[in-house]
Amino acid sequence: MFSIPGAAPVTITPAAERQIAKLMAGKDAFGLRIGLKKGGCAGMEYTMELAAEPAPNEEVVEQGGARVMIAPMAQMFLFGTQIDYKTDLLESGFKFTNPNVTDACGCGESVRFEPLEGSRATK
Repeated sequence: MFSIPGAAPVTITPAAERQIAKLMAGKDAFGLRIGLKKGGCAGMEYTMELAAEPAPNEEVVEQGGARVMIAPMAQMFLFGTQIDYKTDLLESGFKFTNPNVTDACGCGESVRFEPLEGSRATK
């Protein structure tokens, strides 16, 4: 995992902690798995699913009653991300504040990251 010793790779706000714990209890799940997949206008979309157990090489972040698992291929893109849960008059849902994002689509459903140094996309 791309991390700083003693620091969590992602942070969870109290609102997100409550919602994740509620979802886990409702489905008797080990935790909420977060990741990324190709898609959307900007190129990548966040994924979330409840899971019964962590997969090999997943980073597990526990806070209060919430447990988040970070898929291995997403770890370097999610480092430093804050996970929040927002509720307003028209909608509610998880919000990711990710310092690694370089662009996002207008609807906020997809994001873009700069290619990694030395990857094929930078050559």
